[in-house]
Amino acid sequence: MSVTVDDDLWSAVGDPTRRRMLDLLLSEGGGTATTLSEQLPVTRQAVAKHLGVLGRVGLVYGTPSGRERRYEVDEAQLARAVAQLSSVGATWDARLRRIKRIAEAIQRGQQS
Repeated sequence: MSVTVDDDLWSAVGDPTRRRMLDLLLSEGGGTATTLSEQLPVTRQAVAKHLGVLGRVGLVYGTPSGRERRYEVDEAQLARAVAQLSSVGATWDARLRRIKRIAEAIQRGQQS
């Protein structure tokens, strides 16, 4: 099964702070920029910017919660990201197996 890779999605999750934010949102069932900033070594403003990036690629969505927004992970989009990673991993595994077979054939040829 071939899955189209979304470069914007992978650019968004390429940042370690954003990956940690996703982990926190998943483990805690959601959070606000303030609650996330209390658990991360970045400011609330930086967290808000990171949430904006994650929101643009659909990994999180925010709903009004008092004076802030409460963010949660969009599980369907996360599943899509996981499928993309699995597809890319399978493709590279197949390429590496072919390279190994070629290298082994070359080595056998040199030993003869």
